[in-house]
Amino acid sequence: QVELVESGGGLVQPGGSLTLSCVASGNIVSIYAVAWYRQALGKKREVVAAITSGGRINYADSVKGRFTISRDLAKNTVYLQMNSLKHEDTAVYYCNEYYSDPDLIDTWGPGTQVTVSS
Repeated sequence: QVELVESGGGLVQPGGSLTLSCVASGNIVSIYAVAWYRQALGKKREVVAAITSGGRINYADSVKGRFTISRDLAKNTVYLQMNSLKHEDTAVYYCNEYYSDPDLIDTWGPGTQVTVSS
């Protein structure tokens, strides 16, 4: 089973940018779709962006135009470029296989904290 490990979080000011990385332990295209999720304090985990093995991409409405999901197949890595960050983007970000309902996923990595604050 391919494992995914996320990194790249940090503290950034509103309007700033950050890039998250999700590295797969094996061939990332063996996973039909990889997604970035986030969970803010006191809120449910939600899908932020997803990319299929064929390259099809979807975004949550709240991040469209600001976030970009991409991948480097040679590095078995999926990225999340986040621009024009807002306070409400503050959350723990995770990558995992894509499910429309994150509650269906049993196993999660530690995630990476993104804090948007002045």
